[in-house]
Amino acid sequence: MNPRLTLASSVVGAVIVALDGTVLTVAQPSVQRDLGASFAQVQWTSTGYLIAVASLLVFAGRLGDRHGHHRLFGIGMLGFGAVSAGIALAPGVGWVIGLRVVQGVFGALLQPATLGMLRAAFPPDRLRTPIAIRTAAIGVSAAVGPVLGGALVAGPGWRVVFLLNVVPALVLGALALTVRPPRPASPVPLDLPGALLLAITLACLVHALVALPGWGWTAATATVTGAAFVRHERRTASPLLPPGVIGSAAVGSALGMLVAASAALSGALFTGTFLLQDTLGLDPFRSALVSLPLAALMVAAAPTCAVLLRRVGARRTTVAAMTLLTLGILTLSRTSSVPLLCTAFALVGAGFGTVMVAATHVVVREAAVESAGVAGGLQQTAMNVGPVLGVAAATALLETGGGPGLPLAVLAALALAGAAAGRALPGRQDATMNDHGHSKDRTRVPAQR
Repeated sequence: MNPRLTLASSVVGAVIVALDGTVLTVAQPSVQRDLGASFAQVQWTSTGYLIAVASLLVFAGRLGDRHGHHRLFGIGMLGFGAVSAGIALAPGVGWVIGLRVVQGVFGALLQPATLGMLRAAFPPDRLRTPIAIRTAAIGVSAAVGPVLGGALVAGPGWRVVFLLNVVPALVLGALALTVRPPRPASPVPLDLPGALLLAITLACLVHALVALPGWGWTAATATVTGAAFVRHERRTASPLLPPGVIGSAAVGSALGMLVAASAALSGALFTGTFLLQDTLGLDPFRSALVSLPLAALMVAAAPTCAVLLRRVGARRTTVAAMTLLTLGILTLSRTSSVPLLCTAFALVGAGFGTVMVAATHVVVREAAVESAGVAGGLQQTAMNVGPVLGVAAATALLETGGGPGLPLAVLAALALAGAAAGRALPGRQDATMNDHGHSKDRTRVPAQR
């Protein structure tokens, strides 16, 4: 497939998923009133989706490696759009919850494919810009989503929110299925027992984080199945997670940074809502205006990061970005001045946007082409687990009654720990890559201008 069309498909697919999540958050109160649902039921419209998508991302990525990322992307998009239409027609909240779980399955199919397609279409030394464009588009959708969702809920109603992505998803999915990329000479074997153990582990982990309190049995299950998964992966001849991916210190560090950064961001935004509205007394509209610099700087940071990666390397870029994220969260916890609050949100947006591009670039570039789907699945898993962890930690700390200062300080410390992990990432170097994405020469040479 043409690289430009592949990039466009990757961007639209990522935006549809991101937009779906942001507009749903705005629509949930209306869903509750219209369907007579409880708070717990409304929470499960998000929780059910998260559990489904997080548990299947890595296995879906492996399916893409075996059967083609365009094929998995097309199936995922068609299913995502069709289920969205079904949710818009749902007669009760039980249907909404069940269909959201199904939507999570299709979301898991398409999300790793958006990165796997880029890895297959672009040489490793040209991945910076496509990933930056994809990240900037996600930032735009994060900024536009609440506004668009609010307008639709206030006007036609919450059901229209779910019709928003139906047409583009169905059209793009159908187009993707018309592509016939070359099949791999030796199909990647599927590790079904490993996939099952990992799915149970991740599903229980997400449930344990979301369902505080009452998380004991799922946390215990996640521990047992996680240990069984590690043991299985060490013994099987065809592991779900190839050693070339998980054995890389750079990939492990990048994934850790993505978890830390997304947890710090989501936890800070959750806490910041209470800070702005309850502590400082701002109304929701003014609160949205104060936090707007976050989205603006996140979008601006993406193309800037592509330049920084080429000139100073992933290590310095990510460490500096995590430091900016830490400073932004600390500033947020120590000021009541609107200009300083805007500055704090700007720092958070610039730091997170840069880390997301740089760390994703490392994960995708370091993976061989035949393992691009698994790499994309791991990146998406980190980006799904991190926010759940951050919000869960912020909620628990807010319930201690100490105000927003304590959770923001803890989240800043988490971001700082992520900066320390960045020291394992590669510095400024151009490596000659073979067709499988492995380095032939790690000698440092001047960066191309």
